Amino acid sequence: MRVFVAGGSGVLGQRLVSQLVARGHQVTATTTSEAKLGLLAELGAEGVVMDGLDAMSVGEVVATARPDAIVHQMTAMSMAHAGKPDMKHLDRWFTQTNRLRTEGTDHLLAAAEATGVSHLVAQSNASWNGIRQGGWVKTEEDPLDLEEGTVAHAGAAAIRHVEEVVVKAGGAALRYGGLYGPGATDDQVEFIRSQQYPLVGGGTGYSSWVHLDDAASATVLTVEQKAKGVFNIVDDEPAPAGEWLPYLAECAGAKRPKRVPTWLARLLAGQVAVTMMTEGRGFSNAKAKRELGWQLRYPSWRQGFKEELA
Repeated sequence: MRVFVAGGSGVLGQRLVSQLVARGHQVTATTTSEAKLGLLAELGAEGVVMDGLDAMSVGEVVATARPDAIVHQMTAMSMAHAGKPDMKHLDRWFTQTNRLRTEGTDHLLAAAEATGVSHLVAQSNASWNGIRQGGWVKTEEDPLDLEEGTVAHAGAAAIRHVEEVVVKAGGAALRYGGLYGPGATDDQVEFIRSQQYPLVGGGTGYSSWVHLDDAASATVLTVEQKAKGVFNIVDDEPAPAGEWLPYLAECAGAKRPKRVPTWLARLLAGQVAVTMMTEGRGFSNAKAKRELGWQLRYPSWRQGFKEELA
């Protein structure tokens, strides 16, 4: 197939491009930086510069590529991560990414329609943001938490937009868990090593993780099968912060994280950090395994964290 990867030079985009090329697909991959065209060529893709927020730019590049499928992996995470991760001001930290998930998604869908591309696969998120009612582990039938009244609301609304418009257009929204692997968790690990990533309250909030390679392989299967709908792309072991955070610290050779009370964490890091660590919900991958035939190389973050940080 001819596959168009918007955001192909990102940490996940690079893994995805490599796997698509390895499986014999012809890949056009976009970047916002001419400096990364060489990297995309090394991965076996035809690299092109595209501004995901410019409808003309998107339309022209997609029309030239004439793909069979489009994959939307555009975020501004690398730009955001150039500054210190800021849970207290997530709305500011995610401004550009939110625009790429709203305006950028709309531009890709318009370009797909104009060029007759019938299938679009887009990045969504399922790390800790399941609705905070009922059990600790959520399926695709459960809504995501919109985090109304918090700094995470704009991001949650952007993700909901992606899912609604892509699924309506006959595409697939992949709810990736917390991504880890080379380049994906470097800043978190640095915070843990410098004792700036404490456990909040009882650490009872759940998260789901997924290794970059597994996220990419699920995406390849979704493209090849022209799958439709929403899929949780997470590993087999959703877990509370009280389990995964000390383990990640141990794998990173760091001291055990300090524990801070919720009231203090709320002052220092904001309500979203407290919610994530004390009330977050994890996700089930049963649907993706069943419908896509997805097999994980890293079924648990326990194995993955250990290998990545060994």
